[in-house]
Amino acid sequence: MKKVQPEEGESADIVSENIERLKELFPDVFSEGGVDFEALRQLLGDAKVLDEGEEKYGLHWHGKKKARQIALTPSTGTLLPCPDESVDWDTTKNLFIEGDNLEVLKLLQKSYANRVKMIYIDPPYNTGKEFIYPDKFQENLDTYLKYTGQVDDNGAKFSSNTETTGRKHTNWLSMMYPRLRIAKNLLRKDGVIFISIDENETENLKLICNEIFGEENLLGRVVWKNATDNNPTNIAIEHEYILVYCKSRSDLEPVWKSSVSDIKELLVQKGNELLAEYSEDGELVEAYTQWFRENKSQLWPLDGYKFIDRGGVYAGIRGVHNPGKEGYRYDVLHPETGQPCTEPLMGYRFPKETMDRLLAEEKIIFGEDHNKIIELKFYAHEYQEKLPSVFELDGRSGAYDVRALFPEYRTAFDNPKPVKFLVSFVPFLAKNSDDIVLDFFAGSSSTAHSVMELNAKDGASRRFVMVQLPEKCSEKSEPYKNGVQTISELSIERVRRAATAYKNSQDAKPSDFGFKLFKLSNSNLQAWNPDRHDLEESLLSHEEHIVQGRSELDVLYELLLKRGVDLAVPIESREVAGKVIYSIGYGVLFACLDESISKDQVEEIGQAIVDWHRELAPSSDTHVFFRDSAFRDDVSKTNMAAILEQNGINHVRSL
Repeated sequence: MKKVQPEEGESADIVSENIERLKELFPDVFSEGGVDFEALRQLLGDAKVLDEGEEKYGLHWHGKKKARQIALTPSTGTLLPCPDESVDWDTTKNLFIEGDNLEVLKLLQKSYANRVKMIYIDPPYNTGKEFIYPDKFQENLDTYLKYTGQVDDNGAKFSSNTETTGRKHTNWLSMMYPRLRIAKNLLRKDGVIFISIDENETENLKLICNEIFGEENLLGRVVWKNATDNNPTNIAIEHEYILVYCKSRSDLEPVWKSSVSDIKELLVQKGNELLAEYSEDGELVEAYTQWFRENKSQLWPLDGYKFIDRGGVYAGIRGVHNPGKEGYRYDVLHPETGQPCTEPLMGYRFPKETMDRLLAEEKIIFGEDHNKIIELKFYAHEYQEKLPSVFELDGRSGAYDVRALFPEYRTAFDNPKPVKFLVSFVPFLAKNSDDIVLDFFAGSSSTAHSVMELNAKDGASRRFVMVQLPEKCSEKSEPYKNGVQTISELSIERVRRAATAYKNSQDAKPSDFGFKLFKLSNSNLQAWNPDRHDLEESLLSHEEHIVQGRSELDVLYELLLKRGVDLAVPIESREVAGKVIYSIGYGVLFACLDESISKDQVEEIGQAIVDWHRELAPSSDTHVFFRDSAFRDDVSKTNMAAILEQNGINHVRSL
């Protein structure tokens, strides 16, 4: 047994010796460098501990109440549009948002509540080495503004999450808890969240997810074997996990299947090539058999598809067996021996009429003689993958995905997730156009790349929403040495280059390969509070409430967020009386943000809005916004409100 030794030249540390002895006797009372004295008292036989409060099952840590409250605190920020840095701004429905994901998730609450089909996140694993988030990012927008240089730094402290704070786990939990709680609100009823994690926090993550999503909504834990540990210590750790939770199990599809498979496509393509080349069945079988033998090692999990006929490549599956209970009993005669084939243990799953039809359609595979149980012919083009609980993929392949887009760098990102990794499970959830995939720890943007990859294959228009903190690049990294300052800047460039590659590819089907870029900042409106009653009152004062330097486009997108409108909706404009009128979301919202509207222009502008409103989709819930300072007197404001209200537009507001 190892004993504590005093440092050379120093006296013995009595306290440290006592702590080490306690750890040997009672290791379970130590947590994050501290002692749970209540647990120690109980282990020493103090029965009074049992009477001092009811124990409840669950995960508790210092700061949990505050983390819960943070999730409930609304954001005072906004998202500033950056059309010049975007791709296909006018038509795309994809979003990339640069900012602290806690604030961004709060801002998306109205516009995207109950709309996201799938969330995938790869949060910091809390190894003690990686950047977690600045210390106060769980608190408010001000810290983010200081971090990004948008306001003066008044001493906010930023650091990596190491064990030196003595709260390694609590800091990580306090960072994750509010983000997951808010993210749940964005999921559809049939939505699912996938969370990558390793050994450091997998159990804690499971406990907070049980609390947030409900233990009954845990779908499983996927094990990803992604590495080979050539320098093992006690146990060679060669895997990570993906925790999978749904929002509501009762609203979930009962069975997940995906028709997206690279190996399936390869087999179907090869089969079609050989069918076009060989007209003789014998030559066709011989050619495919030779190709199959040469490539079998690369065909998992479809390495059983070793046959071909005029219908294509196929495999024999044990689909004739009746699972779990007694099935049908009858004879199926072998075509060569004429003897009945061996029956499955529980009989056949089909009645004899169905079996006769399958035989007539040549969908049954026989063995060399009648001693082998028959199999059902299953073509490769019919194959649909299931989502396995264990899969193997070399994690280093993610670096090759990035290198193809950034040939100027040997290493652009640290440990990017492979596109193939995400393509392995995104299709099980996001199958249709307009299904939204959210990643609020975007990192290298492998998720966006994967969504575009799937869209390029099947022509769908799945949507992605990426959120990434402008974390500083390491000064030792190649991108930094070439002028790239932040991870988000590099991540945005990856999406841009991937989009260009798909647009220029002859193999890619047409889809949405663009994205709108937004950046988190403080509100465009001074003292904006959507819950104040005076905002419902029609155009009162003549004050300027818009922050100096902000554009009309900036204000328009904040209005979308406050009103809960999708950020991808079209914005149209018309010029009337020398002023620009905007229609957002096909008439859900109108705005005229000109700095001055004279008495003579009021009627013309008001009537133009009324006509446009009727032209689109008349709704009593339509809102119209004006700049408060644009009206020079109460008469003009009153007349504008009267024109609109007389025509059924009752929500008239000033900014």
